[in-house]
Amino acid sequence: METKVRYLVDTNVWLERLLDQEKSEIVSQFLDSIPLDDTFVSDFAIHSIGVILSRYKKFSVFSEFLDDLFINGQIGQLSLNPNELIQVISNIQEFNLDFDDAYQLSVSQKYDLVIVTFDKDFNAKGIRKNTPEEIIQQLGTTDWDSLIG
Repeated sequence: METKVRYLVDTNVWLERLLDQEKSEIVSQFLDSIPLDDTFVSDFAIHSIGVILSRYKKFSVFSEFLDDLFINGQIGQLSLNPNELIQVISNIQEFNLDFDDAYQLSVSQKYDLVIVTFDKDFNAKGIRKNTPEEIIQQLGTTDWDSLIG
């Protein structure tokens, strides 16, 4: 029996799309390729995105993001409770991560999720992660010429 893969989308992936950066179209294709009810974001990522978008005065972008994810979408928000923050410290020490990456890792471990990220800090052995491109390739749903061109 095939197990269902579920994803925790990292802050940098969302920001790539929201700020219309270089890999924005790849992120869009990734989001179109996976079931949204198998897609999650951490509370920490949402707050980080809010901080970054407010620095750029992109309040309407943040508002639309929240609407798209939670009002119109099916993406779930996940968090850790205070007694689970000890795992964050363990992940900082074991994988040499900063706090935000260790928080994401701890959420992914708690809920058995693959981290979707562009962040190379997650390349350590023992961390389940993929880039959006890798997931698109695994699913075989991409037209790479349209993304490159």
